[in-house]
Amino acid sequence: MLRNFASMANRRAADSENSRLPPGQYAARDFPVLHVGSVPRFDPKTWRLNIFGKVRRPRQFYWEQFCALPSKTVVTDIHCVTRWTKFDSTWEGVPFREVMRLVEPQPEAKFVLTYGANSYAANVPLTVADDEDVLLAYKYEGQPLEPIHGGPMRILIPKRYFWKSTKWCTGVEFASEDVPGFWEVRGYHNDGDPWQEERYW
Repeated sequence: MLRNFASMANRRAADSENSRLPPGQYAARDFPVLHVGSVPRFDPKTWRLNIFGKVRRPRQFYWEQFCALPSKTVVTDIHCVTRWTKFDSTWEGVPFREVMRLVEPQPEAKFVLTYGANSYAANVPLTVADDEDVLLAYKYEGQPLEPIHGGPMRILIPKRYFWKSTKWCTGVEFASEDVPGFWEVRGYHNDGDPWQEERYW
């Protein structure tokens, strides 16, 4: 009887996970490492985050200033265009809505461009970035974000394929026009919605 209950529980857990998988994805137990170029060295004394563009109050943050901003923890699934999905990953960082509050986007701001190391950039509509689960994340599973995963900070946009979550993020631009990023100009889909399977053009 106990064996039957355990089997039923396992089936229910598997069904629940399968319902959370976007089309064409598989559940990964590890955290695969994929990125463009080499991993940059982090120096908290020289690190800067610039937030600029169509905003009323452009800001630049030093590392200590950035870490002193209000933080939030988000538990979410993440989806890579290479077809892996990781369930229930835990992230901590500055809510993107807090950044918006500080810089005050102008009415003409319709898009967000994020910039990282190795000339990397990614683009999303402001309506996508303006979500309660979007973070400027500096912790993963309760620990400082490892450099191989984008530490000291990456943007986290869970509702898009993970290439939109720019690693080693040091710039956020609010723009009136959409500008395709690193992968978008190389044939990746401009929107990157996993549930619509928007992998490539």
